[in-house]
Amino acid sequence: MWLLFAFIGVPLIEIALFIKLGGAIGLGYTLLIVVLTAVLGTWLVRSQGIAALSDVQRSFNELSDPTEPLAHGAMILFSGALLLTPGFFTDALGFALLVPGVRRAVFHWLRKRVTVTHFSMGSNIPPDPRKPRDPGPDDVIEGEFTEVDPSKRPTHRPSGWTKH
Repeated sequence: MWLLFAFIGVPLIEIALFIKLGGAIGLGYTLLIVVLTAVLGTWLVRSQGIAALSDVQRSFNELSDPTEPLAHGAMILFSGALLLTPGFFTDALGFALLVPGVRRAVFHWLRKRVTVTHFSMGSNIPPDPRKPRDPGPDDVIEGEFTEVDPSKRPTHRPSGWTKH
C-alpha cells in the first residue's frame, strides 16, 4: 500500500506544491530554487558521502559491525536521488536525510522492523585452489639454484625486452 502512495501520492504532492508556491513566488524564483537545491544537494551528498565511505572503511578495518555505516551511506545516496528530483517535497525529504540525527532515527526505526537471521565476520568459503595465495610466515619455499659466471655473455643479440 505504501508503494502505491509513493508512486501516486508523491507526484500529486509535488504538483500541488509547484502550483501553490510557484503562484506565490513566481516562475523564475521557482526554477531558481529547484536548480539551487539540486546544486547544493549534490555538494552536500558528495561531502557526506565521502565521510560515510570512510566510516564504512573504518568499520571494516576494525572488524566491527558495518551495518550502521552502510545504512547511512545508502540513506545519503537516496537523499541525493531525492535532491536531484525536481520538487519541493522530495527536496525536503532529501535534505532531512542529510541530517545525521534524522538518519540515526531512521536507522533505529528500521532496525526494530528488520530481523537478521545470520551474521558472520570473515569468509566461510574455502579458498580457491586455482588462485595463488600469499605465503605465510611459516611457509618454506625450497628450490635449487646455479650461480652464473658474470663474465659470460649471452650469444644472442639483446632485444628491447631485456637488458644485457
